[in-house]
Amino acid sequence: MELKEEVIKKSTKELEVTFKKALPGFDNLKKFVIIESEEYKPFCFLKSLEDKNISFVIISPFLVEEDYEFKLEDRIVNGLKVDDSKDILVYSTVTLNSDIRKITANLSAPIVINIKNGLGEQIILDNPKYRIKHQIKKEM
Repeated sequence: MELKEEVIKKSTKELEVTFKKALPGFDNLKKFVIIESEEYKPFCFLKSLEDKNISFVIISPFLVEEDYEFKLEDRIVNGLKVDDSKDILVYSTVTLNSDIRKITANLSAPIVINIKNGLGEQIILDNPKYRIKHQIKKEM
């Protein structure tokens, strides 16, 4: 899905995010913006501010898996300077497919963001229940 300028202009919310460690495979990119648009809910976009050609579709993993949960390690909490758990947003990257049954979310590597300071990090969970390609429910 190409993120067109019209989507950005129609966005209802934006949040700038700086990753201390770049996302895997995108070593030079650390500054992004999360774009929410009513038109594409429940999906959002994570768009690079350093390379206009790079953007990801993301979704809250709690919408994909009802009982999704994990514990943030102290090093992550400290690294993101989190004071209150209410300040945390969690997203999963989405792999799109023309066949809706093959659209998946990466539940094993959530993106954790502190909304107070815009710091983010993608973490790897050690839980076999959460897969890299977790099918998104059709009813979404």
